[in-house]
Amino acid sequence: MVLSRGWSLFLVGVGVWTWVIWPRFAVAIWNDPRAWSAGTVGEGSPTSFLWVHALLIAASLAIGTTVGVLGVRGRLASRRRPTA
Repeated sequence: MVLSRGWSLFLVGVGVWTWVIWPRFAVAIWNDPRAWSAGTVGEGSPTSFLWVHALLIAASLAIGTTVGVLGVRGRLASRRRPTA
C-alpha cells in the first residue's frame, strides 16, 4: 500500500505535534506537587500520579514517533513510485 502525499504529510504532522506537546506536559507533571509524596516538587518519592503519567507520556511519544516514521516512509515511497 502506498499512502497519498496528503496522508503522509498528515502522519508526519501528527508525529511532530506529539513531540511538541508531550514533553511540555511531562514538565508540567514533574512540577506538580501531586507527583511527589512530600507534596513539594522533587522531594519525597514519586507517587502513582507521576508514574501513570510518565507511562502515558512514554507510550504517546512511542506511538507518535511510529506514526511520524510511517508518514516519512509513505512520502518517500510515493516519490519513488513510477508514474504511468
